[in-house]
Amino acid sequence: MLKKVCCAVLSALLLQAAAVPAFAKTRAEKETERAAKVRARINKLGTGADARIRVELRDGAKLEGYVREAGADSFAVTDREGKTTTVSYPLVKKAQGHNLSTGTKIAIGVGVGIAVAVLIIYAIYASNER
Repeated sequence: MLKKVCCAVLSALLLQAAAVPAFAKTRAEKETERAAKVRARINKLGTGADARIRVELRDGAKLEGYVREAGADSFAVTDREGKTTTVSYPLVKKAQGHNLSTGTKIAIGVGVGIAVAVLIIYAIYASNER
């Protein structure tokens, strides 16, 4: 009797384990997600000479320059010599942007201004101590 109960419980557990759906993503789903992340990063970076970027492709090629234009399926990178290369989003292995946002530029400017003001005040204070 105990043997039959154990077999029934074990069978039920095995059936339930087999019925669990697989959570692994297919290769196409992973590539689609990766391309969407690259597209979002490029869109956030923007276009134009200030949108500096370094791109590493899946075939090992590396591009460095600025994003000339960004479309739905691809983007164009122009290097220092003026050569423009169109890259499809799924071909990108790694993309790093090199521009600063307006807020960051303002913060740096304010920080430099404060540092200069402190140095001037210190210089005035030090000259009055003599």
